[in-house]
Amino acid sequence: VQLQASEGGLVQAGDSVKLSCTTPGGTFNKYTMGWFRRRAGGKSECVAAISWSGENTYYPDSVKGRFTISRDIAATTVYLQMNNLSPEDTALYFCAAARVGDQSTFYYTQMSEYDYFGRGTQVTVSS
Repeated sequence: VQLQASEGGLVQAGDSVKLSCTTPGGTFNKYTMGWFRRRAGGKSECVAAISWSGENTYYPDSVKGRFTISRDIAATTVYLQMNNLSPEDTALYFCAAARVGDQSTFYYTQMSEYDYFGRGTQVTVSS
């Protein structure tokens, strides 16, 4: 499974960015999806995850209320809407996919639980 994420970019504090992740020629059926970020010099962290049914989601406290993960009905695209961005959100963002078979309500929050990763896109937030 190849994952392609949209471009991030340079934005100002308070701005919003919406990232998307697709898999060319395929779907995300029976995959749980996640978005991770890696800040400069830091470890990767999961900022959002969604079950393949779409009914269960996860957000850490650092982004809760500001970030929203969603997936389209056709299961071809996963989105990460990021609002009220701050310089602390500056990071390389990448999407990830994990096979979950018929476990439609599962989501994962650890990188080790995912099978495929996109290349990542840089989001830089200036103050």
